[in-house]
Amino acid sequence: MEDKRPLQIYPAEGPAPGGHYAPATISNGLIFVSGQLPVRAGPDHGLATAPFAAQARQAFENLLIVLRAAQSDVDHVAKVTIYLAGIELWPECNAIFAEVFGDARPARSIVPVPGLHYGYRIEVDAIAVAIS
Repeated sequence: MEDKRPLQIYPAEGPAPGGHYAPATISNGLIFVSGQLPVRAGPDHGLATAPFAAQARQAFENLLIVLRAAQSDVDHVAKVTIYLAGIELWPECNAIFAEVFGDARPARSIVPVPGLHYGYRIEVDAIAVAIS
């Protein structure tokens, strides 16, 4: 019988998971990317006090790192969910999202939340189509 368990993806670059989860899993041709916070690999990893634009760019960069590790890219992203600690951040987030995704226009939800882990202001997750 064929093993149907999801394949776990752990990128060599980028931050390690901060809990009991995989950065992404692949199942039935879909990539499920866990929520990405604005953290970097290494000892000086947190950006909680950085301006929102720096946090957003890092969270999206972490998403791209995971997609590359899963052998995918923004052109194959089907759905993105963005959690923002304040709806007033929406216009700036939207502009950075457009920079990152370019001509790709996946389905998207922006969810305002009262706060995120460690005081971060953005978290991003996604579902993408596996290329190979």
